[in-house]
Amino acid sequence: MGEFAREVQERLAGDLEAARPDLSWAVEHRVGTTPVDVAGVGPNVLVLVELEMRRADPANNTVKLLRSLEAGALDEYETVVVCQAFSAYYDLASGGVSTKRENATFVGRLAEDAFDRVTFHAVEFPVEPPKRGVEWPDDWTDALATTVDAVVESTP
Repeated sequence: MGEFAREVQERLAGDLEAARPDLSWAVEHRVGTTPVDVAGVGPNVLVLVELEMRRADPANNTVKLLRSLEAGALDEYETVVVCQAFSAYYDLASGGVSTKRENATFVGRLAEDAFDRVTFHAVEFPVEPPKRGVEWPDDWTDALATTVDAVVESTP
């Protein structure tokens, strides 16, 4: 994970903590052997947020989490909310989103259908993440606020 992604991850956890102090928010929360970018834990509820900046296969993150769910790693929670935050990297210039994002969202919806206590939400991180060594976009904190709002709206 690059410096920009790490900063976004840390800021996201802090902003979610401010918005939803009833949950305990942390970065790199483990679900089985899989580290999740940001997680909020409360009585009987677990909120998992994966940040997808430039990943070649974002569906893989969703699949790993859901395999852990099937294996019983999250049985202690009555409600599991999975939010996958996609950067503008997955947006197509012609409109719409890439098949990589569509595939990840498809897998998330399948899991939501398969497990009564799981909800899946594809949310926006509407900024193009910089490549290493390139200036960070000026509007990244505004984009993060959009993501925070979407995650908060998705949680019980």
